[in-house]
Amino acid sequence: MKLLIASDIHGAADWCERLMSAIDKESPDRVILLGDLLYHGPRNDLPDDYAPKRVIEMLNSISDQIMAVRGNCEAEVDQMVLAFPCMADYSELYDPDANSGAGMTLFLTHGHVWGPGIHNSVYRMPPLPDGAAVVYGHTHKKVNQPLDEHPGITAFNPGSVGIPKDGTHSYGIYESGHFSHVVMEG
Repeated sequence: MKLLIASDIHGAADWCERLMSAIDKESPDRVILLGDLLYHGPRNDLPDDYAPKRVIEMLNSISDQIMAVRGNCEAEVDQMVLAFPCMADYSELYDPDANSGAGMTLFLTHGHVWGPGIHNSVYRMPPLPDGAAVVYGHTHKKVNQPLDEHPGITAFNPGSVGIPKDGTHSYGIYESGHFSHVVMEG
C-alpha cells in the first residue's frame, strides 16, 4: 500500500498545485489529508498564494482518492464545498502487509484533538496496538520518530504544504510500513 500524506494546505493554491503534480508523479493508492485544507486560520499569516476556490477545485478533482480528517480550521462550510468527507476528528487505516505481514494500524488525525504532544500538538493518545503509527499534522513541522512514552508506536507528521514552520513545504509517503518526507521545490 502506498499513501501520499499531506497536511495544512491552508488555501495555498500554488503549493496545492505542486502537491497535485506530486500526486500524479507518486501514483499513490490513496491521498491522506490531515486537515486545515482551505482556511489560513487566525494565528497564521495569509499565504501569498491564498486562493481556496482553486484548492477546492483541485482537491475535488481527485475526491475518489482522498481520505481526510478535520483540522482546527475546518468548518461546516468547508464540507459543503468539498466532495469528500473531511469532518471526522480521526480515521484509522490498516495495512495488513506492513511489518513483514504482521500488519500496521495508522491512526490519522490533525493533532489538535488527538496527538503525540510533539511541538504544539495535543498530548492525547488513543489506545493503539504495538507497531502502530499516529499520523498527524497541525504543527507544520516534520516528524518521523518512535514515541518513548509509547513503546512500539511511531509518530509521523508530513509537515505543511502551505505554511511550513520548519522552513520547507513538504508531504509524506507511506509505503510498506515505512514513512518518509518529500520536500517540494519552490
